[in-house]
Amino acid sequence: MSVAPASSSPRVIALVPLRGGSKSILLKNIKPIAGKPLCIWSLAAALEAGIFGEIIVSTDDSRIAKVVKQHLPDIRVVDRPAELATDTASTESVMHHIAEKVPFDVLCTIQATSPLTTGADLTGAWEQFRESGADSLVTAVRTKRFFWNDDGTPINYDPLNRPRRQEFEGTLMENGAFYFTTRETLKRTGSRLGCRISVYEMPEDTAAEIDEPEDWLIIERLLQRRASLSVFPGEANMDKGTDTDTDADAVATPEIRTRIRTIRWVFFDVDGTLTDGAMYYSVEGEALKRFSTRDGMGLRRLQEAGINVGIITSEDSAIARARAAKLKIDTVFTGVHDKAARLRSFAADHGLTLDQIALMGDDLNDLPAMEIVGLAACPADAVPEVRNQARFIAHAGGGNGAVREFCEWLIAGGKTP
Repeated sequence: MSVAPASSSPRVIALVPLRGGSKSILLKNIKPIAGKPLCIWSLAAALEAGIFGEIIVSTDDSRIAKVVKQHLPDIRVVDRPAELATDTASTESVMHHIAEKVPFDVLCTIQATSPLTTGADLTGAWEQFRESGADSLVTAVRTKRFFWNDDGTPINYDPLNRPRRQEFEGTLMENGAFYFTTRETLKRTGSRLGCRISVYEMPEDTAAEIDEPEDWLIIERLLQRRASLSVFPGEANMDKGTDTDTDADAVATPEIRTRIRTIRWVFFDVDGTLTDGAMYYSVEGEALKRFSTRDGMGLRRLQEAGINVGIITSEDSAIARARAAKLKIDTVFTGVHDKAARLRSFAADHGLTLDQIALMGDDLNDLPAMEIVGLAACPADAVPEVRNQARFIAHAGGGNGAVREFCEWLIAGGKTP
C-alpha cells in the first residue's frame, strides 16, 4: 500500500546538495561550465519546472553560498554541518537534516553533477510519480548494451538468441539525476528510495555525470550545443530567482532564426521520430505502428504556414505511406538507405540548396543527412550522436509529440516550445 501523502496538493520542495570538498575537480559545484557555474544549471531547471514550493541549497562552503545568491538571490541556502560534508557522509544524511528544518510532503533531491536535467524532466517525473501512486522515484536511462557477470554469465540477454538492437528492449540504468521521496518513506526506510518505487526514463545522453575531468569536457559540449539553440528556459528571469515558464525571451539565436527563415522543406524520419520506434509483428509480417495525432496536427499547421513537408524512411513501409496519405503529404521516400544522397538529389531536382531543407531524425542512419541540411532536429530520446548534431532537441520522445514541438518552434520562428 502506498504511503504517499493523501493531500491532492502536497508540498513539494527541491533540495540541491552542494558540498565544497570535491577532490577530483576543485570547487566543482561552482566551476563555470558552458558559461554558467555548474550548480546553476540544475537550479535553473528546478525553477523552470514550476512545481516546487521551495528550492533549497544545502552547503558547507561560503563560496558556494555566495555564488548561488549572486545568480539566484531568492534561493534558500541552508548551512550544512561539517559532519555532513565529509567524503563519507551520505546524501541521505543531508536529506534528513533538511527534513528536520523544512516542512514538506515530497522531497526532490537534484544532483548538480547532472546539469543536462531540464525542467521538463522534473515536471514529467512529477506527473509520473503522482499518477503511479509511488512513494519514491528514481531516474534512469535505457541502455542497449549487453552486460555480463564476472563468472561469464550474461545479465540481460541470451547469447544463443542475440537480439538485434532495434528489437532489444535494453536495460534501465540509474543515472543519478534526481529522486522524489515522500517524507514518510524517508522516515520509514532512511533511504531516498523505498516502498513503492517508480522509474522515470530520461534521454540516453543524461547517463553522463560529472565525476572526473574528462566527464567535464563531454558534458560541456552537450550544454554548449543546447545553449546555441536557445536561451536556457528560465534564464531570462534568473537574476530575479523567480519561477518562470518559457516565454518570448527564450528564443533561438540570431543565426538559428536566420536559418529558420530560409527553410522551404522539412523532412521527417518515421520510426523513432513520427513513431515511438516500436514495431508490432504478426506471423504475416508488419502489423502496425503507433503515430501521434498531435504530431499530425503539427505537420498540418506547418503546411498551412507555407512550409513543405516530406517523409523519408529507410523502411519500405506501406503503413508510412498510408499515414502520409492521411496527412495529405505527397512527398514520401520509403526504402531509402542513403538519406543524404536522396536529399541531395531532391534539392537538385527542385532548385533548392541544402540550407533550405530541415530534417528531423533519431538514429545513426539519419546522421549523414542531418550533417548536410540547413537545420537538424531530433526527439529527446534520439541516440547521443544525433543529439550532438541537432540544433533543436525536443522535450518529448519520438511518437509522443516531438514532431509537434519542432513544427510549432519553426512556425514561431524559433521560440522555445
